[in-house]
Amino acid sequence: MITGIDHLVIAVPEPEAAAAELEERIGLLATSGGHHEGMGTINRIAWLADGSYLELLGVEDREAALGWVVGAAAVESLDHGGGLACYALATNELEATTAELRANGSSIGQVQHGSRLRPDGELVEWWSAAPQRIGLDAAPFLIQHAMTGAEWGPDAVTARADIRHPLGAPALLSRLDLAADDPPTAAALYFRELGLEFWAVGDLAVRDVGPHVIRLVRGADMEVPAVITLGASVEAPRSTNAFGLRFDVEPVAAVAVATRA
Repeated sequence: MITGIDHLVIAVPEPEAAAAELEERIGLLATSGGHHEGMGTINRIAWLADGSYLELLGVEDREAALGWVVGAAAVESLDHGGGLACYALATNELEATTAELRANGSSIGQVQHGSRLRPDGELVEWWSAAPQRIGLDAAPFLIQHAMTGAEWGPDAVTARADIRHPLGAPALLSRLDLAADDPPTAAALYFRELGLEFWAVGDLAVRDVGPHVIRLVRGADMEVPAVITLGASVEAPRSTNAFGLRFDVEPVAAVAVATRA
């Protein structure tokens, strides 16, 4: 079962500098991160109250990064200036989900173990599986976290809702809009690879996934490759461009109504 968007991977040249920019321009604090040992990448993480997060991913070793699917997506993105490289959908039944998808013709690969070493020495672990290719013009990958420790234990997950971001608390992810050459064709790819059926009409394809909305929008109708819509305790909507993306912020009440609809 796919339960929602897990995280968005934003490829950046320098994660520390990007974290400062995220705080200054968007109002989100990056409070976690570390090294992907042997995988050539390093990150900073901004947790959101709905359980998702933004990952600012940098490449320390290009050859090592090319050896895993997310690292390769980050390298490709950075070669074109950086920005949203790919994203992950969360599942709590990764092995069963991927087996069913492969049986139905998906190219999704076998489940792989991953880990990241925090500055305090704790190892954060997860399992993921990806189609042959991921990226903004392809499909997302699937991930399941080891729900333990300082980042994924029950107390840690509960505490995320109380993070006092400068933007306002709670800060949550509401919608992801992605530019697509042909939204119905892109929606068909999502169905083939991940079993997600979109409602598609003309130049727009829409899918609710848990608390989130994914929209595939005709590229000619978008000024940027992706728009990330956040909900926060703000009085009026606002928009900011950063990392080659647009961040739209809506009052939490408005986001809740849109999500229920």
